[in-house]
Formats: sequence, structure tokens, C-alpha cells
Amino acid sequence: MKILVIRFSSIGDIVLTTPVVRCLHEQIGAEVHYLTKANFASILAPNPHIGKVISFRRDLGEVLPLLRKENYDAIVDLHQNLRSWRVRRALWRTTSYGFDKINFRKWLMVNLKINILPDIHIVDRYLIAAQKLGIVNDGKGLDYFVPPENQIDIETLSAQNPTWKRLPNEPFVAVVIGAAHATKRLPEHKIVELCRQITQPIVLLGGPDDAEAGAKIAATVGAIVLNLCGVLRLHESASVVGQAQTVVTHDTGMMHIAAALHRDIVSIWGNTVPEFGMTPYFPTVVSAVSKVVEVKGLGCRPCSKIGFGACPKGHFRCMEAIDFQDVRPIVNNGGL
Repeated sequence: MKILVIRFSSIGDIVLTTPVVRCLHEQIGAEVHYLTKANFASILAPNPHIGKVISFRRDLGEVLPLLRKENYDAIVDLHQNLRSWRVRRALWRTTSYGFDKINFRKWLMVNLKINILPDIHIVDRYLIAAQKLGIVNDGKGLDYFVPPENQIDIETLSAQNPTWKRLPNEPFVAVVIGAAHATKRLPEHKIVELCRQITQPIVLLGGPDDAEAGAKIAATVGAIVLNLCGVLRLHESASVVGQAQTVVTHDTGMMHIAAALHRDIVSIWGNTVPEFGMTPYFPTVVSAVSKVVEVKGLGCRPCSKIGFGACPKGHFRCMEAIDFQDVRPIVNNGGL
């Protein structure tokens, strides 16, 4: 069979689809093609379970002629929006499968604080969407593949940064400071507070937009911190995450990458909540576990299923009120 999987964005959501891709390839021998935006194609390119990554920059019209020529046996739509519907309409002769995005239930949770969300992870909902093709959950968790050319040797990196207070082969903690939306990110002073609870060496990870904040945090906390925000590309950051003893991260794509690499995870939740079904997803049998850090009982939380540029209420208590005391033993005692 030749199957088209659709997920346009973003990093974390794409990583969360990898069990479907793997099961289709390994269990029914399918040739899997994956349709996504060009910005995210590099995430999927190293995946050995994907035969072809098809991407577009601005409009689906760039790739619809190619998709029609592929003669797919089935489409697994894991995005479920107008764009993916356009693909399904263009390939109307091809049987397609989708999943329930539970948007109304999320709306009730966000706007009325009525929780009728299903107690099921989004990965399992993705897998249910493709069950009729003959696959079952293999229990292997998420996949993330770092190309050999993007592997970072942490010992070499340590030697190149002699001011970083780290001994050879000493375990370290990766602290991911970025997130797409401000209400998913700890303020700088709270990240400083967090880092001061950690006695192990710390690596700060984030994109170019986080470079200035990373530099300020490292300067404030001291030599225990190595700031790599804006220095590494995504695959390189993932390589560092894969070598960390513990990863402290917001509700972001890097959280899901850390889960795919079987790291112990401390996930910090602001305006979003774990009940949305997107917590770290591990294999059935794995030693890594996760700790959720959140402020419970806030009447304004969740304020969005995605995020805002600033706290709608102005107080940002979902992040400002986080207490890191219970994180300290986790990150300093060799895991969770």
C-alpha cells in the first residue's frame, strides 16, 4: 500500500504523529509519504519509516499535481483543517481517515471551565484514526532521528567552553527556555529561580529569539550554566537533549522530542493544561518518567488551547506562582 499522512505543523504535533507512521510502515508494509509545510520537512527527512516527504511553502497548489500522480491507496489526515480537506477533496477517489480534534470540548474547557475532555492521549487518538488500515499501537512511543552530521559531542562542547563549570562525564540538565507563545514561557526571573534550584551543570536551549534571554540568565546564575540558545539548530539541540540526564521544558515541541529520546522530563505548564492530552508520551516499557509542574486551582486556567503574547488577565499567576522546591530533588538526585 501507498499511504499519505498529513500533518502540516508544528514541531511537537509532527513528532506526535510518528507512531502512526512507524506502525503503518512496520505492521502493514506501507510506503508512507508525509505532507507537511516546508519549514518542518527537515524533522521528517531522517525518519526511515517515511518513503517521501512532500512539502509546500505557501499554497497547496504547489504540490496537488504531484499528489494526484502518486495514486495513494489511503490518506490519514492528522491535521483535520480546511487545507487538509482540500487535499482530500483533490484526491477524492482515495479513501481517507481522520480523527476527532475535540475542539468543542476544548472550547468548553477554555471558556467555561467544563472538563469533558476524554482521558486519552492525542497519540492514541491519532492511532485510532488509522486502525481501519490494520495497525495497532506497538507501544514503542515516539520517534525522533538525529542525522549523524548533526550529532553534538557534549564532551567536546564542554572542552570548547572551559568557563562552563562541568567535570568530564558529569551529568547535566537541559533547560529549554523557549516556547512559541509567551504564556507558555516562564519569565526570565523565574528561569533564574529554577536554575538556582539545580546543582548539576545546566545547558540552556532555545532558538534565536531566546538568545538574549539565555545570555542574561547565564550571566545572572553563573558558570554552572552554558547558554546555547540561538547557537544550535533543531537537530543539534535534540542531540544535546538526548545526552542530558533530565530535561526541564515548557509545553513545547522539545518536550516531545525529549520524550522520543526517552529522557526524564520536568514539564512546566502555564496557560495550557495536561488534560488537553499532550503530555510526554513514552514507550510502554521505558525507565524514563515525567513530572508535571503547574499551578492548580486557578480559575482563569486554561485561558487558551494554544497561547497568547501576554497574560490576558495581566497577573500571569500560572507561571509566576510556580514553586520549584519540589523540582530540586528531582533534577539533583539522578533522575525522577
